[in-house]
Amino acid sequence: MQHFAADKETNFYKKPQPFTKWETADILAYALGATLYMPASMPNIVSLIQSQKYRELTSLVIDLEDAVGDAELQACEAKLIGDISELYTLYSNKQLLPQNLPLIFIRVRHAEQLRYLTTILGKKQEILTGYVFPKFTATEGARYFELLEQTILEHNVTLYGMPILESREILYKESRMEALLAIKAILQQYQTRVLNVRIGATDFCGIYGIRRRMDSTIYDISVIRDCIADIVNILGREEDGFIISGPVWEYFSHPRVLKPALRVTPFSEKGALNTRQALLDDCLDGLIKEVLMDKQNGIMGKTIIHPSHIRVVHALYAISYEEYLDALSIVENNNGQKGVMKSQYANKMNEFKPHMRWAKRILKQAHIYGVYNESVDFASLLLNSEIGGSMYATTNE
Repeated sequence: MQHFAADKETNFYKKPQPFTKWETADILAYALGATLYMPASMPNIVSLIQSQKYRELTSLVIDLEDAVGDAELQACEAKLIGDISELYTLYSNKQLLPQNLPLIFIRVRHAEQLRYLTTILGKKQEILTGYVFPKFTATEGARYFELLEQTILEHNVTLYGMPILESREILYKESRMEALLAIKAILQQYQTRVLNVRIGATDFCGIYGIRRRMDSTIYDISVIRDCIADIVNILGREEDGFIISGPVWEYFSHPRVLKPALRVTPFSEKGALNTRQALLDDCLDGLIKEVLMDKQNGIMGKTIIHPSHIRVVHALYAISYEEYLDALSIVENNNGQKGVMKSQYANKMNEFKPHMRWAKRILKQAHIYGVYNESVDFASLLLNSEIGGSMYATTNE
């Protein structure tokens, strides 16, 4: 896999680097990017992966939980087992090469389902990157990771877990700290197996009967914003190193009430007003605003439900030339001789100690998503891109 593999060299000062599921966990946690959820009932999962129908799709989750009805669960389990078996056969026969294998996860309903699937799939799990654990609590979480460790040892495969925080005890203020600290203890115990921590904002909103509009962000809902802040506070600390992923963006078309959140200037300067209008038509200005808010709050990665979201999210994860120079300067000059230095653009100060973690994150992100040339930005990357597309996936994360 490689982000923007087909893009012109002229867009990038540093091209994104290729990766596979066998990279180290710290690389994979950043590489996930826009993770597309699809119900296990979807009929064409194998063909869209083999044919690389969506060439910029690098990570996906096959969902057996909320996206699958109770009445169809047994059939969907059987179908998923068949799909993974078929993909493994293609992989074994070199009809699906490692560099073309996206990061594939399965979202299970509970620990017993995880036990069942890992037993049935066995060595075929080699093509998986891991499992997604919904409604994650300390008690259920320990069972999930125990089973994951057992599977890794028994079948000699590399797998990761991605817990979703979406339960009442995390959302309710009076129980939140106790719940988060208990979860943190479990995640620390299995830290090498935790790829990232996901936030189930749809479930959180549902508890209060709330749904965000397409012209607002999850941060505009105060009760959810408050919870996200505490999740980042407890699990996003430097000493722990957990990557926290942003909530799902669930819109791909909807009537507009408020003014668009997307400025005209970045597009008009490049003669790309049609691109801007396409983004507005597909309600992607709200997604852009929310991803920017995610980044500002220390969150990396996004759950998506539509292929048109992929390139937009990844374009916002590519690093600007100015950011890259700042990060490089901080890392290269942190030798104890100085504590602060004016940026190369002479518009900010770079402090070596407090900005060091930021700089290292930027350089890691640059490795995966690339660095724009000085005159290029996300609007340039979206110019002449296919923005729309027919919806083929769904999620309730």
